[in-house]
Order: sequence, then structure tokens, then C-alpha cells
Amino acid sequence: MAQHLRRDWTIWEGMGSNNGVFYRLITKVKPKVIIEVGSFLGASATHMAMIARKFNLNTLIICVDDFRSWPLHPPIKMINGDTILLQQFMLNVNTANATENIIFLPFSTTNGLDGLCTWGIYADLVEIDAAHDFHSAWNDINNGYKVLRPGGVLFGHDIAIDGVKRAVERFAKIHGFQVKIDEEHWILV
Repeated sequence: MAQHLRRDWTIWEGMGSNNGVFYRLITKVKPKVIIEVGSFLGASATHMAMIARKFNLNTLIICVDDFRSWPLHPPIKMINGDTILLQQFMLNVNTANATENIIFLPFSTTNGLDGLCTWGIYADLVEIDAAHDFHSAWNDINNGYKVLRPGGVLFGHDIAIDGVKRAVERFAKIHGFQVKIDEEHWILV
């Protein structure tokens, strides 16, 4: 399997993983815990870990993802009918020297967030970036909100995608938030 993993994964960066929103939120909030809902190859998580390290923050980043990808995404090697996305994620986290800050929960976003809520694990920052259809985004935003500490910040990626935009706007309206746009990201304020 190792021969199928990519040591140079920079081709996967650029999907908003290094946007300035991470720097701005981490330096403002100084999170002890970040929950990332939808991690894919770990580019955002490792970027957040590097920012936290730069400011001497002891931040734990919990990545919730089933690590299955989706058919329209750039090709991920499959072995025995399963993607090797989790293995690539782990290699990327190791290569970024972020194993002390990043842990993963290889579950669906619903089951992973429900587990965190049941275990009483809450975050100062919750980033939503998993599936992009309305219903999935709606569920992730609602479940992500349940694991947000009071005073924490809920934000996410891909606001330009219709399903995400509708879910974010509806959630904000129901709960009395404003939606701030920051590059490709949305922030509830």
C-alpha cells in the first residue's frame, strides 16, 4: 500500500486550506480545541497546527471524516474497493510533524460529532467542510454547533456552493447570526 501514497501532496493544497481565515481566527480565539468536520487529506488541519505552533498554542485539532472521498474528486487510489484516503491523511499529518496536535475520528460526520457531544468534548473553533449538498451541510452545521463552546466560532468552507450557502444562511437566520464572508469561507458572528 505504501507505494500508492504520495510524499508530495502539494497538489491537494489550494482548496482553501491555506486561506487567511485560519490565521485570523486562531490568533483571535486562541483555541485549545478545534474540530474540523471534513478533513480530506489534512491540508487545513496541518495548516492550523502550524499556526497554533507558531503562536505557542497547545491546540488539539480533532478531524472528523469518514475518509471515503467522493467520486468527482481528483482520483484517490483504491485498494480492495476502498480508498486509501485515511492512510494518505496520516502520512500527511506525520510529514507536517503535526501528530502531537492532530487526531482523527474516522466516522461519518453525524456519528463523529454525536460522539464528541456525548463524551462532552467541545471546541473553541469548529470548521465545517465536508459534503456540500444542502442536507449534508445543514446536518453538519447543526451538529457542529452542538459541540461549540460558548463564545466559540463556527465557520466553514465553500460558501459559493449553493447547497452550503443555503444551509449557512438558513441556520444563521434561525439562530440570529450574521454571516461574514472571508474569501471562500463563511463565519457566523
